[in-house]
Amino acid sequence: MQSKPASTTPLHVAVSKSRGVTIDWSDGHKSEFSVELLRDECPCASCTGAHGTEPKRSTYAAEAQASTTTPNPFQMFKPKLRMESIEEVGAYAVRIYWNDGHNTGIYSFDHLRSICPCPHCRPGA
Repeated sequence: MQSKPASTTPLHVAVSKSRGVTIDWSDGHKSEFSVELLRDECPCASCTGAHGTEPKRSTYAAEAQASTTTPNPFQMFKPKLRMESIEEVGAYAVRIYWNDGHNTGIYSFDHLRSICPCPHCRPGA
C-alpha cells in the first residue's frame, strides 16, 4: 500500500515576523518554520549556488543553537533576525523580505513542505 503524497496546498498560513511561519496543509499536516530555518533554507540562486556560483547559505539556526548552549559575552551586537514583510507570489509561493537586507528568495509551497522540520517529515532530525 502506497502512502498518500504530502500536500503542498496550504489551507491557512500564520505569520509572526519575529518567530516564523505556521502552515496548515490541506492533508491535515501542520508545519512550523522558525525565522532562522526559513532564512537558512532560502531557495534563491545566491544562497543555493545556482548558476555555478558558490552557495552563500546563512547559518542563523546554528548560531541561535550555539548562543543558547555557550553564550559569548564578547560577541558583537547583531540584531535578531526577523521578517520585515512577506507577500504572496501568485498562488504558489511567498517572498520574504528580511531585516538582514536579503529578499530574493521565492519560497514555493512545494519547497516549504519539503523542508518541514517536524519529526514526522524529518525522522532523523
